[in-house]
Amino acid sequence: MTETEPATRPDPERRARGRAARERAERDGAPEAAAGGSLAPVPGRPPTPAAGRRPRTPAATLAVTTAATIVTIMNYTAPLATVPSTVATLHTSVSAQSWLLNGTPLGLAALLLVAGSLADDHGRRRVFLLGMLTLGVTTALGALATTTALFTVARIVQGAASAAVLTSSLGLLVQAYPPGAARIRATGIWGAGVTGGIALGPLLTGAMGPLAGHGGVAGADWRSGYLVLGLLALAVAGYGLRVLTESRAPRPGRPDLLGALALGGASAALLAALTLGRDGWLRAPVWGLFAAALALGHVFRLVERRASAPMLDLSLLRQRRFVGATAGGLFTGLAVIGFFSYFPTLAQSALHLGTFGVALLSAVWSGTAFAVALLARRLPAALTPPLRLAAGFLLSTAGVLALWDGLSEGSTWPRLVPGLLIAGAGSGLLNAALPLLAVESVPPERAAMGSGANNTARYLGSSAGVALSIALATTADGATPAAALSAGLDRTVLVSAALSVVGAVTVLVLAGRRE
Repeated sequence: MTETEPATRPDPERRARGRAARERAERDGAPEAAAGGSLAPVPGRPPTPAAGRRPRTPAATLAVTTAATIVTIMNYTAPLATVPSTVATLHTSVSAQSWLLNGTPLGLAALLLVAGSLADDHGRRRVFLLGMLTLGVTTALGALATTTALFTVARIVQGAASAAVLTSSLGLLVQAYPPGAARIRATGIWGAGVTGGIALGPLLTGAMGPLAGHGGVAGADWRSGYLVLGLLALAVAGYGLRVLTESRAPRPGRPDLLGALALGGASAALLAALTLGRDGWLRAPVWGLFAAALALGHVFRLVERRASAPMLDLSLLRQRRFVGATAGGLFTGLAVIGFFSYFPTLAQSALHLGTFGVALLSAVWSGTAFAVALLARRLPAALTPPLRLAAGFLLSTAGVLALWDGLSEGSTWPRLVPGLLIAGAGSGLLNAALPLLAVESVPPERAAMGSGANNTARYLGSSAGVALSIALATTADGATPAAALSAGLDRTVLVSAALSVVGAVTVLVLAGRRE
C-alpha cells in the first residue's frame, strides 16, 4: 500500500458525511447540496433542483408571500364593514360586539412572538403553508357559524394562523433576496401589501354582501365575503406548495410555548374585563378578570426570565428607545386602530349607508394611509422615526377631532371626508415609522424580536381600543337614539384624540434621543 492509496480509496466517513449533506439538502430544499453533497454548486453545471420540486425564483417567492399577506390582512379587516349585519344574524349582544372585531387581533397578539421562533426552528415554508391552510379552512368555517361564540373562536384561530403567515412569509422573503437594493424593493412591496390589505378587506365584504344578499339567504350579506377569503387563502397555499423552498435557522433552546400561553391568557382576561366593564365597572367579575390579567402578566415575566429562548428578552425593557417604540405600537392600536375599527359601524348606523358605502368611506382613511406610507421613504433623513411617529399621532388627533359632531342628526358623509383624509395621513406616517423604529431600537441580532414585540403591542392595543371605543360609544345617553349615537361618537373622538396626544409625547420622551 502506497501513501497515495488512502486518498483514492473510498472513505466511509466521507461517504457518510456526503449522504447526510444530501439528506439535509433534500429536507431543507437546498438544490446545490442535494446534487453534489456540498453546499457549493458544482462548477460548470447548473444547480439541480431537489427531487420532485420545480426550480424556484425569488420573484415567485415575492409573489406568493405578498399575496398571502394581502389575503391575511384582508381577513383581519373584513368585519369592519359588516358588523351590523353579523350582529343581526348571530343575535350578538352589545357587550359582546367587541369579540367580533377582536378575535383575530387576540390570536395575533398571543402568537406573533413565538410564531417566528417556530418558523426558524421547524421550517418557514412548513409554518407558512400550515398557517395559510388553517386560515383558509377556519375563515370558511367562520362564515358558517351560527352563534357569536363559534364565530369568535374561528376568528381567534384565524389570528393564530395569521401570525404564522406574517412571520414566516417575511422570513422566506429575506431568505430569497440577498441584502441590497433587491431586498429593499421586495420588502417594500411586501409592506405595501399590508397596507393594501387593510383597505381591500372591507371593500370585498362590502361589495360581496349586496350581490349575495339578493339570493334571499339569511346572513348572506356578510357570509359570502368570508367564503371568498377562505377560498383565496387555500389558493395561495396551493401556489406556495409548488414554488416555495424550505429554509430554517434553528436557535438553541425550545420555543417559548409557556410564555405564549401566559401572554395569550393575560390578553384574553384584559379584553374580557374591558368588554364586561360596559355593564358596570365595579362588579366582581370585572375586577377578577383585571386581577387575572395582572397575575398572568407577572407569570409571563417570570417565564421570560427563565426561558432558554424567550419570546421577549426582558433586558430590552431597560432601553428607552425600545420602550418608546413598543409604546408607539401600543398607542397606535389603542388610539387609532381601535377607534377606526369601530368607526364604520357608527357611520353605518348614523348615516344609513350600506355595507359597500361604508366600506368606501373607510377606504378614504385606509387608502390615504396606504399612499402616505409608500411616499414616506422620500421624507428627509432629519425627520427621524420618533419625529415621524409623533407627527403621525398629532395628525391623527387633528383628523379625529375633525370628525366631531360628524354623525349628528342631519349630517352627511361628505362632512366626514376631511377628517378621514387627515387621520389617514397620520396613520400612513405611523405605519411607515413603526417598523423602522422597532428595528433600530434593538441590536441587529434581535431585530426579529423587536419587530415581534412592536406588533404584539400594536395588536394588544387595538383589541383594548376596540373594546374601549364600543364601551364609550354605546353608553352615552340622549333624548333620541340618534342623539345618543352622536354623543357616543363625540365621547369616543375625545378619548381617541387624547390617547394620540399621550402617544406622541411618550414616543418623543422615550425614543426621541439616543441613549
